[in-house]
Amino acid sequence: MQSNDARILRGSAIIAGPVGVVATVVSAIVAGEKGLIGGLVALAVVIFFFGAGTAALMRLTRDTPQVAMTAGLLVYAVQILLIGVFIVVFQNTTLFNSRAFAVTLLVTALSWVGGQIKQSLTAKMLYVDTEATFPGKPATGKGAGRASKAKSYDAA
Repeated sequence: MQSNDARILRGSAIIAGPVGVVATVVSAIVAGEKGLIGGLVALAVVIFFFGAGTAALMRLTRDTPQVAMTAGLLVYAVQILLIGVFIVVFQNTTLFNSRAFAVTLLVTALSWVGGQIKQSLTAKMLYVDTEATFPGKPATGKGAGRASKAKSYDAA
């Protein structure tokens, strides 16, 4: 796992965790015990699906970062599809309050995605390979093989 990927995963969880806990507490206050169970199930679903999706995306892009956009869209589509299947399967359950589940799931999932966006925008990732060599030319001498001297422009 690359350090930038770990920061994005950690940042997403740090933002989504408290939001999910607050949503679960509100669900428990509004809908009682079944609301608490619904909120906890929703929190677990978001942590599992979005955490596994982020880990899968990291694995897919570790060796071939060129496929990051395609892989990201694919992983996101699969996450939403699997959450939709989960919702359909437990649509008429009496184990938990479905409205509390849905609201907690929505709020926590949106905060997870918001955390990913925030972490991705504020991450200081190199976008130029400073060790790249040109085809047919061996890397020799001081600074040899550098495609260009990249400057880091921070938005902060």
